[in-house]
Amino acid sequence: MRRRPLLVLVAAVVTMFVAGVSGLIVSGRSVPPPEPVTTATPDGVPDELVEPDNPNRNTPWDAGTAYLKEWEKGDLAAMRALVHDPPEDFTTLHQAADTALKAVSRVFTPLSVDEVDDVTADLSFTGEWKMTDGPPMKLTSTVRLTVVKREWMVDWTPDTIHPDLEHGDTIERRDLPGAPYRLATREGEALPPNSYADPYVDDLTAHAPPNPSTGGWRVVIDKPFGDEVEEVYRHEQPATEGPAFATTIDKYVQMAAARALDPVQKPAAIVAIRPSTGEVLAVADRLGGKGAFSSTFPPGSTFKIVTAAALLAQGVTPDQQVACPATYQIPFGRVINNYQAHDFGTLAFRQAFAESCNTTFAQLAVERVPAATLTAQAAAFGFGATLSTGAGGSCGSLTEPPNHDALAEASFGQGTVVATPLCMASVAAAVQSGVWRGPRLLADASGQPPDVPLAPGVAEGLRTMMSSVVSEGTAEGTGLPAGVSGKTGTAEEAGQDDHAWFVGFYEDLAFAVFVKNGGTGRDVAIPVAARFLNAL
Repeated sequence: MRRRPLLVLVAAVVTMFVAGVSGLIVSGRSVPPPEPVTTATPDGVPDELVEPDNPNRNTPWDAGTAYLKEWEKGDLAAMRALVHDPPEDFTTLHQAADTALKAVSRVFTPLSVDEVDDVTADLSFTGEWKMTDGPPMKLTSTVRLTVVKREWMVDWTPDTIHPDLEHGDTIERRDLPGAPYRLATREGEALPPNSYADPYVDDLTAHAPPNPSTGGWRVVIDKPFGDEVEEVYRHEQPATEGPAFATTIDKYVQMAAARALDPVQKPAAIVAIRPSTGEVLAVADRLGGKGAFSSTFPPGSTFKIVTAAALLAQGVTPDQQVACPATYQIPFGRVINNYQAHDFGTLAFRQAFAESCNTTFAQLAVERVPAATLTAQAAAFGFGATLSTGAGGSCGSLTEPPNHDALAEASFGQGTVVATPLCMASVAAAVQSGVWRGPRLLADASGQPPDVPLAPGVAEGLRTMMSSVVSEGTAEGTGLPAGVSGKTGTAEEAGQDDHAWFVGFYEDLAFAVFVKNGGTGRDVAIPVAARFLNAL
């Protein structure tokens, strides 16, 4: 009796199942299976489209190489699109680099990716810029990459272009200097070898205009602070010989002057000037440095040219009779002696000049030439003038003698008067031309001190007197060419051997020969002058 309820329950379940199936068949409809639930990433990319091992939409390699390809093409807009938040100088630095290098193409080769962490990576690469006027520039650099919204993008910094480039830097091309100007003679030829003019070359070359040709170029990174400049590329091209920069030096006169000094054992110099222009035709300098232009010495009896000019201007004539005793007592002052106590008695002023009578000049200066007058006459011959030679230098100076003793000493080139060899050559040039002109080594005559004409009759009288020195005075029979006029000088300097001088002129050439501590003008300086002049 207990089984009956159980059977009834089973029968009911079977009946319900049959009824349900029958209903579905009768209606003719089917029910689809339940759809799966779709989940999306925050940026809308379905999970099933994301690779299990790469949660981002690209790889560092993809992003980096895509950027390099656009860079090769020079498409700055496409490059910017691949960069996360490109800085303001992104475009300008790229353009500056291309301009500096004059790049015609770029080739980049990716090397490898170094993934620093899940969101940063570095792509190393080599680059080669091909240029219009130089070999390629090659370098190795890095493209930095970062993840932005599940996508790898370039995290650009200036060192992508060059490892040393930073924000704020500029990159630019600078020319390398071309071959310097070649210092040349007035003929446009090179200075003769061993010409003893080397100390003057640098100063003269500094006056040359800029050389329009270059020795190549370089690319530099200029830092914004300070003067730091970093060179990142250099292209040197063979330096051609620089253009000639002509001076006033005459090749043949310079060569003759240099060879005339070769046998001289003591420091010495020769300066030659063209009287009609003031151009320095030769400077052979073995005094050390630019001694012929800048070192001053007592001029000795060569200064009698200046004193004679003052006396001629005061009315003394070359043929006027004057006394030349062995000694002269300055009133209330010292005694002046002639060289080797020579006593020539009474003779013409030109003869006293030719024999270099110290006593004659001392007496006439004390009696007829005030100290201020002698100082002014020296100034007319360039003493104290500011010269513009192109290589520095000075003429000399005469401090106004304070008393008769000092005036007498200055009258024959001792005491307060000093001169350079350049100065005494310009004095001789003024006698020959009648006008003192500033000596110069540059063809450009601008900046010269004003010309100073000698007083009427002075130049003519001096030319007569200087001719007498060679024909009947201290330079007679010394082997000088015919037509030379000059003046010897033997200058004393305390504690030293005497300095030897000979200055003069020969046609349109004036000169000064100086041998430091050499001895007498006749015995030492004139033989040098004779070698020089006979070689012209």
